[in-house]
Amino acid sequence: MADGKAQLIDPRDAGRRSVALRRPVFDEETLARADSVLHALADSLCEWLDGDIEKLQQARLGAEAAGWADTALEQLMAAAHDLKGMGATYGYPIVTQIAASLCRSIETQAGKAQARQDPTLVCAHVDALRAAVRDRIKDVNHPVGRTLLRTLEQRVEGLGVAPR
Repeated sequence: MADGKAQLIDPRDAGRRSVALRRPVFDEETLARADSVLHALADSLCEWLDGDIEKLQQARLGAEAAGWADTALEQLMAAAHDLKGMGATYGYPIVTQIAASLCRSIETQAGKAQARQDPTLVCAHVDALRAAVRDRIKDVNHPVGRTLLRTLEQRVEGLGVAPR
């Protein structure tokens, strides 16, 4: 970039490069500091999770109002995807799993068409996520959480709209 222009590198031409990382990448002191930061943020994490659940609920209401149009379903999927990515970080691995099931159900055109025809499974996912957070069901070791997750995943699988 000596001349101020970006240089594009095609990885197919450059070949594979490996990064040599020393093991362990993070020492025990670093992990302990990170753990203490997460504990200090615990109250904030609950607030953020509640906010993400509210965002999901608003996306659901918006999708209902829009007749489950693709753009509204994509907004719902974006909210679910955020929960899928953050659920375990928030201390709710079941939120990650239920949100992943919701994403699978509406990520394809066939899934979106199914949601338009019968949105009850999408609504059931949103309601399950709201209930899990409200009732502090954090993982599949909780009998209600395990049953909710298993039932939702089976229904999504049964539709045949989600890629494997």
